[in-house]
Amino acid sequence: MRWTILGQSMATSLIKTWWNSYQMERLHSSDSNTEEEDEVEEMAESRKCKNVLDLSQTLRTRQLIINFDGNRPILSLRAPLDIVNFPSIPCPRWPAECEVISDTIHHIEWHPPQPEPFYQFTSSERMPLPIGDVKGKVVYSVDRASVFTCSRVGGSPEPIRNATCFDINEPEVVLEFESRFESGNLQKAVQVGPYDYELTLRTDLYTEKHTQWFYFRVQNMKAGVTYRFTIVNLMKSSSLYSYGMKPLLYSERAATEKGIGWQRIGFNIKYYRNCSEDDTKSLYCLTWSLQFPYKSDTCFLSHCYPYTYSQLQHYLQHMSSNPAIASYCKLRILCHSLAGNAVYVMTVTSEGDIHSEGGTKRAVVVTARVHPGETNSSWMMEGFLDFLLGNSADAQLLRDTFVFKVVPMLNPDGVIVGNYRCSLTGRDLNRNYKTTLKDAFPSVWHTRKMVEKLMTETDILLYCDFHGHNRKNNAFMYGCNSRGDASTNLFERVFPLMMSKNASNTFSFKSCKFRVQKSKEGTGRIAMWRLGIRNSYTMETSFGGSTLGDRRGTHFSTQDLKSLGFNFCDTLLDFCDPDPAKANYCLTELAALLRKQMKERLGKDLNESNFTVSDLETSTSGSNSTDSDGPPVHLLNQPSKRKRLKSRKERNKLRSGPKVQKSDSKVLEMVKSVYSCTTLCFI
Repeated sequence: MRWTILGQSMATSLIKTWWNSYQMERLHSSDSNTEEEDEVEEMAESRKCKNVLDLSQTLRTRQLIINFDGNRPILSLRAPLDIVNFPSIPCPRWPAECEVISDTIHHIEWHPPQPEPFYQFTSSERMPLPIGDVKGKVVYSVDRASVFTCSRVGGSPEPIRNATCFDINEPEVVLEFESRFESGNLQKAVQVGPYDYELTLRTDLYTEKHTQWFYFRVQNMKAGVTYRFTIVNLMKSSSLYSYGMKPLLYSERAATEKGIGWQRIGFNIKYYRNCSEDDTKSLYCLTWSLQFPYKSDTCFLSHCYPYTYSQLQHYLQHMSSNPAIASYCKLRILCHSLAGNAVYVMTVTSEGDIHSEGGTKRAVVVTARVHPGETNSSWMMEGFLDFLLGNSADAQLLRDTFVFKVVPMLNPDGVIVGNYRCSLTGRDLNRNYKTTLKDAFPSVWHTRKMVEKLMTETDILLYCDFHGHNRKNNAFMYGCNSRGDASTNLFERVFPLMMSKNASNTFSFKSCKFRVQKSKEGTGRIAMWRLGIRNSYTMETSFGGSTLGDRRGTHFSTQDLKSLGFNFCDTLLDFCDPDPAKANYCLTELAALLRKQMKERLGKDLNESNFTVSDLETSTSGSNSTDSDGPPVHLLNQPSKRKRLKSRKERNKLRSGPKVQKSDSKVLEMVKSVYSCTTLCFI
């Protein structure tokens, strides 16, 4: 029960009334003789207990605790249960119009012995023209939900209809598709050839957009036969599939017989514009071929390693049931989603309150999965929690130093129904951190309120929201800086630079951007920065893989994603090291890098400048997922088939020429000031 202002006023009024009555009784009893004193005191204590009971009953709550400092009452609220009670069988709540099959889906976690390489293009990949269900044969089709009204465990109360649109006893072997399970997404499958299938993804519920995430089951296949799948309604103009990323396959027989889980598969992979004549908006196709390893197997295909809400519940239940972990990790329910699913928050710190021997502990806030299709962020979060909740000396040091507030899944509804970006409002939660609509966007509203309350108790050193990225390789961060003192802006780049040194073959500092754009004001990163958290970041991790070091040209595995969570913790230790040597080294390196970028971009012979650090950021900087690192190394030397035509905007830029600054004196002064600041401790 949360106390409203009205409830607090009522409690205060009742307490004052009772306190005045109690004081009058004591004043009256002071005139009694010594022999009656004990009896009067006993009566007063008895009346005090009765009034406390009456007060609790009047307020209809068991959470009110009334203690006494001498004879003065002190009000407090009873702490909630230390451990959240999980159901023995996870029962997520679905929109009541969604059909949900009863099959339990489980995948083993497996790490390939060697990093899986990107696809090597041959320049002979086909681009099949979509045929559609007029000429093809619809073999799977499910209805789209129209509007969210209510939710229930297991979805629709109506009998589950058969979505397979053919006779399974036909002599022709036809694949059987299914996606009506947690996080699944496939709306329709059309057979356009003996072994060719066109697939249509479901848009995010209650929207007409956001087709990127796919996850579905396939059965009744032949072994040794080449099948082709073509998704025909993707909406992004570019994709990592153009740079060698492969889809994922999971075989239940391979998992049972060989202990092999999700693995990258596919050849003849191509991402291209859908040029169908009846196309009313810009759509794109992804096509790939594969051979299933076994006949009559049960296989799953996915855009990225799935991580469901039920999987998170199993993980949290396992962790919270450990008495040692429970002593420093308190699991609570932050709020409930629109469908009624719990949004969990974890408080991780050493035993005792937030006050340590050296003063008040500072806080670190970490969140993930605001975009449900970015499953890689949940794997990063699990790696982060594995480290933080572990028994290593470094983990103990982190818990002794900080209070961690962790929200591991901000959008459980979207995760459950298989959305890519939105909640059941049909809106992007990561554009609504400034909202006042508590009931429409409960998870981000309560997260912001939690942070605001935490800031009244202690300083928040760092905020980070874990995400996935569909157009750039590697891991990287988006941060914030202002157009104020440029020398102080470099401090906000120290943590990402340290991260790049701790994860040199997976994290790219070059890909990091630090820009506050008006269109991103509603994101968690900027909203928290506006509250006063200087080190506020979005950590993006590619759906593809790495182009760095010895991992160049290889996909990320779940172990790689979890390792980034480990590296995040390791970087926190470097960032708050009492010895400022690493921080000073990073500041010096950043100042040198800034001077180099200034010379490369703005030229040497300048007369006047109003230059700041943020001027180095391009107009496309930020978390809009529109920029790219370009192709991996194995594609760099391939000749282009045709010259790309420049857009009107690009041609106008060429006509106007680069903006010429008049002087670089302010830049040199800024760099000098940065060097003079490197002896200061920035935290």
